[in-house]
Amino acid sequence: MNNFQYYTPTRVVFGKETETQIGSLVAAQNCKKVLIHYGGQSAMKSGLLDRVCQSLDEAGIAYVTLGGVVPNPRLSKVYEGIELCKANAVDFILAVGGGSVIDSAKAIGYGVANEGDVWDYYMRKRVPDACLPIGVILTIAAAGSEMSPSCVITNEEGWMKRGYGNDISRPKFAVMNPELTFTLPDYQTQSGCVDILMHTMERFFNMADNMEMTDGISETLLKTVMKNAKILKKDPANYEARAEVMWAGSLSHNGLTGCGTDGGDWASHQIEHELGGMFDVAHGAGLSAIWGSWARHVYKGRADRFAKFAVDMFGVKAGASAELTALAGIECMENYYRSVGMPTNLKELGIAPTDEQIEEMAEKCVWHGERTVGVIKKLGKEDVMAIYRAARKDN
Repeated sequence: MNNFQYYTPTRVVFGKETETQIGSLVAAQNCKKVLIHYGGQSAMKSGLLDRVCQSLDEAGIAYVTLGGVVPNPRLSKVYEGIELCKANAVDFILAVGGGSVIDSAKAIGYGVANEGDVWDYYMRKRVPDACLPIGVILTIAAAGSEMSPSCVITNEEGWMKRGYGNDISRPKFAVMNPELTFTLPDYQTQSGCVDILMHTMERFFNMADNMEMTDGISETLLKTVMKNAKILKKDPANYEARAEVMWAGSLSHNGLTGCGTDGGDWASHQIEHELGGMFDVAHGAGLSAIWGSWARHVYKGRADRFAKFAVDMFGVKAGASAELTALAGIECMENYYRSVGMPTNLKELGIAPTDEQIEEMAEKCVWHGERTVGVIKKLGKEDVMAIYRAARKDN
C-alpha cells in the first residue's frame, strides 16, 4: 500500500428537512453577505429557493442570487458570478443544486479570492492562494463535489472542459436531504449513479498494492449503488434508496475509496470530458458510453485487478486466465449499464463523432501532446483516438 493522507473537513447535515437549518449553518460562518448560486427553474418551482431565502432572512443574513448554471457549467457564468460577488462584497457562497452548481461556485470562489483570470488554474498556469468559503444544499446525487476538492468547468471558447482540484475549495458544510432528489428524471438519476460508480472505479483500477480495507469499502459502495439504482428505476420516491445513493455519492469522491492507492487511473473521466465539452452530453452517460472501450484497451496492463473486479463484483468464476476473467467482468459491467438504461457506446449515447472530431477530442485530451492520461496504460493521442473509435462501434 501507499502512504496516504485522508482529509475531509466538510460538515455533513443529512436527512429529512435539513435544509431548514441553513440559516443557522450560514450564520456560524460569520459572513456578511451570501451569494445563493443555483441552476434552472427546479429550485424555484419546488419552493426550495424560497425556503432557503426565508431561513437566511430569519437569521438576518443578507444575500444576492445568481441562477442559470447548466450541466457542464460554463466559464461565462463563473465570470458573471465573480463580478456579482465583487460588486456586492460577497464573502460566502451557498450552492443550491448538484455538481454543476457546486463546481461553478468553487470556480467563482477562486476568482473572487485571487487576482487574475480564474481559467489560469484550470490550464495549470497558476495556483490559487485562497477560495471564498462555500456551503452546499445538495439536490442531485452524482458528482460528489459537496465533499471533494474538485471542480470541472467548460470554457465556451474552444469548448474545453477542464478540471481542477484544491483542498481550499472543499465546502464548509453540505446539507443532504434525499427528499430533494425525488423529482429527478430517471435518466438524470441513473446518470448520477454511473458518475458515483465511476468515481470509485477510477480509484479501484490502479497500479498500486492495495489495502484490503479500501477494496472492501469500494466494493460495498459499488454494490450498494448498483442495487439502489435499480430500485429507483421502479420507485423513484423510495427514500431509503435515495439516501443510500446520496451518501455513496459523497463517499465515492471525498478520498475514502482511494486510501492507500496511487490515486487511480482517471483516463475514462479525461476522455469523457472531451465528449462533454464538444457534445454537451450528460457526464455519467458519457462515462458509461466510453468505459467498456477504455477497459478493453487497457485491461492487459492490470488483468489481475480487472479479474478481481469480475469475481468480487459479479461472481464471475475465475477462467483459464486472468485476462479471460477480466473480459467477462467488463461484459458484466456493460450489461449492468444497459439494465439501468445507460449507454455503452457513442451510438447509444446519441452522438456520432466524425474522424475529424475524434482527432480534435484526442488532441485536447492529451493537451496537444503535453501529457498522457491514465496509469494502467499511459494513453497518448493515438490510444485515445482508438478508444473513441471503438466506442463509436466502427466494426
